[in-house]
Amino acid sequence: MTQLITIELVELDQNLGTSPEDVIRHLASKVAATGRASEVEGLFADAFAREQKTATGIPGGIAIPHCRSAAVLEPTLAMARLNPKVDFGAKDGPADLIFFIAAPEGADQEHLKLLSKLARSLIKKDFTAALRAASSREEIVELVDGALADKPASHAAPASTDAVPDAAAAGAGASAARPKRLVAVTACPTGIAHTYMAADSLVAAAQEMGVDLQVETQGSSGAKPLDPAVIAAADAVIFAVDVDVRGKERFAGKPVINAPVKRGIDEPAKMVQEALAAADNPNARRVPHFGAEEQADNAAMEKGEHIGQKLKKALLTGVSYMIPFVAGGGLLIALGFLLGGYDITGVADKVVVENNFGNLPEGGLAIYLGAVMFKIGALSMGFLVPALAGYIAYAIADRPGIAPGFVAGAVAGFMGAGFLGGIVGGLLAGYMAHLIGTWQVPRWLRGLMPVVIIPLLASIFASGLMFLVLGGPIAGLTTALNSWLSGMTGASAVVLGIILGLMMCFDLGGPVNKVAYAFAVAGLSAGSATNQAPWQIMATVMAAGMVPPLAMALATVLDKKLFSLAERENGKAAWLLGASFISEGAIPFAAADPLRVIPASMVGGALTGALCMATGVTSQAPHGGIFVFFAIGNLIMFIVAILAGTVVSALAVIALKRWAVREPAATVETVPATV
Repeated sequence: MTQLITIELVELDQNLGTSPEDVIRHLASKVAATGRASEVEGLFADAFAREQKTATGIPGGIAIPHCRSAAVLEPTLAMARLNPKVDFGAKDGPADLIFFIAAPEGADQEHLKLLSKLARSLIKKDFTAALRAASSREEIVELVDGALADKPASHAAPASTDAVPDAAAAGAGASAARPKRLVAVTACPTGIAHTYMAADSLVAAAQEMGVDLQVETQGSSGAKPLDPAVIAAADAVIFAVDVDVRGKERFAGKPVINAPVKRGIDEPAKMVQEALAAADNPNARRVPHFGAEEQADNAAMEKGEHIGQKLKKALLTGVSYMIPFVAGGGLLIALGFLLGGYDITGVADKVVVENNFGNLPEGGLAIYLGAVMFKIGALSMGFLVPALAGYIAYAIADRPGIAPGFVAGAVAGFMGAGFLGGIVGGLLAGYMAHLIGTWQVPRWLRGLMPVVIIPLLASIFASGLMFLVLGGPIAGLTTALNSWLSGMTGASAVVLGIILGLMMCFDLGGPVNKVAYAFAVAGLSAGSATNQAPWQIMATVMAAGMVPPLAMALATVLDKKLFSLAERENGKAAWLLGASFISEGAIPFAAADPLRVIPASMVGGALTGALCMATGVTSQAPHGGIFVFFAIGNLIMFIVAILAGTVVSALAVIALKRWAVREPAATVETVPATV
């Protein structure tokens, strides 16, 4: 197996800059200089993007920046002992020991286990003391190799082959009483370092307190689930995670402490104490019984998210589940118009009921197939509001919220309240279902709560309010909004196009993008041959959303030197993603350079939006990009608008990358590598 660290990858007592960005860039350059990475910028971009998500500094003056990257050719460790220290975000101050872990995207399990073992060694004071006392690079390499070669320290994380000493045995004779039993799950986005360090820190803290703690590490080197019997016997559970817990339903009903994985490293003793307190508190927050999806709400409360953030998550969940109904339905309606013409709307019901392949209507097979496709599409589109409301409620109250949410959405549709009514109905149903779910009821009634009591009472409350109070006013507001949009012409339509274009390119599939898209999709069903404003809005949104990935792809062709090897590879895929209306194809570029990529994308998106609205381009399909050309009205201008926005954004990002350059970055590049 290739050696993970060599003397060429070690820096001792060097000044590598004043920020984590400087240090990471320098260490990335060392990795590339030894032939272990294909290029510096791609590796740096991936590592620094990971650093920006969660600071990698840990107590004890240590930092472990790490990443998976397509630029890495073989698993590698680069180490620096800094003078002066640099702040990597640890609570106890700046760090002088930096281990840069670079893993290929397809790293094998053996290498990943070694990398995670190194991370575990760094929480051992004798190991870090030896690193600080080392007088040569050779000694550093010897220490690291020794840590990797030794058998793992005994701990309770069953994600590895290590056995956890029983806390009671560790404190034999201290007490005859059964110790408290805890279980924990640790997980971080990369799954290389923090996952395992948090596990070891929690276990060490628990052992000092005489507590039996067993940990499941859900990391990159594999995960072995906790024994169900161990979970059943646990008094409480700790989730030290930055990602969703896999199989969270296994812990249903247990008192839970939920926090970011880094807190498991920084404050393991406090987390254990909080878990012990929760175990003795009958009112402590518990892992939900209704499934893992309710974790979003619990995690939000744990992390102190405000009501706006929770509301945003619920709305985006509703939109994401609604889109498949609308995408399929919209394309089928467009095919129906293609085969049967716009007049198919008035005869579709009669044709599909009275005719068949043996009894074709006047106009022949095309009219019959057009009617069938139009009707299937219309029925699918009919689920738009109920699905939106149902899954907003689902995001708030989990499965018990689905039925009252769908019912409230159906009522909103019946009342003519449209998607605005669906949003209001879903929120009412979700919050009422969530509230009822918190009621303390006798044990014999608990089984009926999620399937009978909650859906019944929440449906009565949400749908009753829609019928009796809210439906009429919201329907009036929806009618006024549709009338306003239908009347937009000239300059006002162009302004709307600019606004929609800016929104689509602002966060590339994020909340602002989704708001613009949901606005367009929700109004799609109101479009007709005499009212094409909703179709124009849909075309504007789709065209503008295609610009960012296409522009980044074009920019990588026009000036390759400005982009890393990884970005150039992403640019090849971005051609197809952009043509398909997948705005997320530009995310790798925006993540590496947001201050240049996003403004450039917005300029092109605004131009495309303005051109689409000014020339009356329409789309009866909610998705598909250029591949649904048959559903696009004024196709030539649709293509021209996209090309114009793409060229402008590509030239803008090239200009920004050439002339809007930060001086410190160039300075760091000139730091010579020590060999």
